[in-house]
Amino acid sequence: MKRTMSKSDRIIDAAVKVIAKNGYHGAKVTAIAKEAGVADGTIYLYFKNKEHLLISLFEAKMGSFIEYSEAQIANHQSATKQLAALIEAHLEQLSVDYDLAVVTQIELRQSNQEMRQKIATVLKPYLHLIDRVIHNGIASGEFSAELDYRLARQMVFGTIDEVVTSWMASGFKYDLLETQHGIHRMLIKGLS
Repeated sequence: MKRTMSKSDRIIDAAVKVIAKNGYHGAKVTAIAKEAGVADGTIYLYFKNKEHLLISLFEAKMGSFIEYSEAQIANHQSATKQLAALIEAHLEQLSVDYDLAVVTQIELRQSNQEMRQKIATVLKPYLHLIDRVIHNGIASGEFSAELDYRLARQMVFGTIDEVVTSWMASGFKYDLLETQHGIHRMLIKGLS
């Protein structure tokens, strides 16, 4: 039996589509409401304003993103395999949802300083997940004991993030998942 989405979830999914198509500043609440199949005023029952909607969107989508990534990592003992699972989960989730990729890679980065700080707070659990993989690798001897885990985290996240951004800039012209093995090999060499 298919579960019915809540109104707030429908609004968030509609916001992803409308923001991806029109940009955050060009996205009108009326268009989001129409896409969600709700009255304009209904949006304000769940979200204070468009900025609150964008932050809520990121919280909801990032929460699911992290849950899925954690589940994939949990299937592996070695840090090398955990890193491969993390890379695959990251790429897989964005490769199947172009609109979400556009919103997370472009629109969230064009926000004001206050909003970027809120987004950084939501992103922290994902960065902690990367930290955990790195610490596991250091503890097991798979990764160099001399690693600065903060720099290693930036290297891992930054590499994956830039590959996704380049894929988008190409107009989604290639299979994003095909890059996972090359990313993994390069990162393992840098971490070892």
